[in-house]
Amino acid sequence: MAKSTLSFVCQNCGAAYNRWQGKCESCGEWNTLAEEDTSGSVPVSIRSKRKGRTFALESLAGKSPDAPRLSSGMTELDRVTGGGFVRGSVLLVGGDPGIGKSTLLTQATSLLARAGHRVVYISGEEAVAQVRLRAERLGLSDAPVQLAAETSVEDIVSTLSEGAVPRLIVIDSIQTMWTDTVESAPGTVTQVRASAQALIRFAKKTGAAIILVGHVTKDGQIAGPRVVEHMVDAVMSFEGEGSQQFRILRAVKNRFGPTDEIGVFEMTGLGLREVTNPSELFLSERDLGTPGTAVFAGIEGTRPVLVELQALVAPTSLGTPRRAVVGWDPSRLSMVLAVLEAHCGVKLSGHDVYLNVAGGLRIHEPAADLAAAAALVSSLVNAQLPTDAVYFGEISLSGVVRPVAQTPARLKEAAKLGFQRAVLPESARGETGGDAGLSLNAVNSLTTLVAEIAARGSRRGESNAPAEKNATPARFRRGEG
Repeated sequence: MAKSTLSFVCQNCGAAYNRWQGKCESCGEWNTLAEEDTSGSVPVSIRSKRKGRTFALESLAGKSPDAPRLSSGMTELDRVTGGGFVRGSVLLVGGDPGIGKSTLLTQATSLLARAGHRVVYISGEEAVAQVRLRAERLGLSDAPVQLAAETSVEDIVSTLSEGAVPRLIVIDSIQTMWTDTVESAPGTVTQVRASAQALIRFAKKTGAAIILVGHVTKDGQIAGPRVVEHMVDAVMSFEGEGSQQFRILRAVKNRFGPTDEIGVFEMTGLGLREVTNPSELFLSERDLGTPGTAVFAGIEGTRPVLVELQALVAPTSLGTPRRAVVGWDPSRLSMVLAVLEAHCGVKLSGHDVYLNVAGGLRIHEPAADLAAAAALVSSLVNAQLPTDAVYFGEISLSGVVRPVAQTPARLKEAAKLGFQRAVLPESARGETGGDAGLSLNAVNSLTTLVAEIAARGSRRGESNAPAEKNATPARFRRGEG
């Protein structure tokens, strides 16, 4: 028998310690260490006697056939995976509780089963009757999906090995699985790692594609050891706000496809509906004529997406002004505010600043700098931005507006949705490939754009006096308070 070895393992990152301590030195989290038996089922003295076998080595030269893919029948899901599920691949899907992970996978498995493929759905959290109720609500109860409620990895592998190899297997969720090879409670780091390793070995051996559903922590990271994300072939995140009907499927890691594509869905009473044109959906409830709103022409993967940025700048009553942002990088917002104050004379140190990306979309590219700056200045001076204009451009620390990639695609999408003007970097004018029928306002520095917006603005509560219409307000001039 192997000697029992007890260690204190962090349930957040998987780091192991010989004694308990309050804070994990690896990830910095508090009260995440739990006692686990980390000894193996076979003694080290026996495992070390096994002789290795020789294997053939290949060269870099030569041709390899493209990996065969299995289309899910959902265009948005196939876009994120790179064209479908690859045989023998393992995908990890994470998301907040109740965001729609099970609904998405139920629809995908039903479409594949109706196409004649053997699909197995293993639920470790719900009973078979509960899964049937969800399928009935979605109108998919007639799909020949094979269901089971099981948590033992050995029993699952033994059952799946009988008969024809399934084309797709869904494990919901990996945190509920357990294996006899380790002596730890289900959901612990050791059990999650060992269970995932056994399922990945089965997928590589048989060629079945497996989707593992993972829980997420309070900060949005997939729970369990980080090594599981390295073991799988793709990691996808299902995002969305609970108060919004939009859902975003984003690839964080993908060995067989791009990692910058997104799939957009709308949650309805009959399940998730694919959104082929996200820009129309994100702008459908746009509030026209309100200061502090600007339309950003962004790029998600190869798809142009137009989304509204909303800003609110209000005088603060606190010693330290608030800076709140939803859907964008807070550090990026701090940088834009610093550039506005240092190079444009915009005094924001006495104001609370709130920035929101409408629709629940999360923006990661720096091209949103110009739209965010325009919305902030518009809210501060109470000036309405043109409702038929889009903004995009990266702002440097010197206040210069830098060019961004795929300018023609952004302009084409804006023209398709009826916009007439575009505010873009001066250096990107030669890369437009045609203006797509838009009136282009090229700006070289952020100061130019701020002056144009401020000339139309007034203090909140004041009217736009004719003498102030084309003059820069005093609070924007350097050297004046």
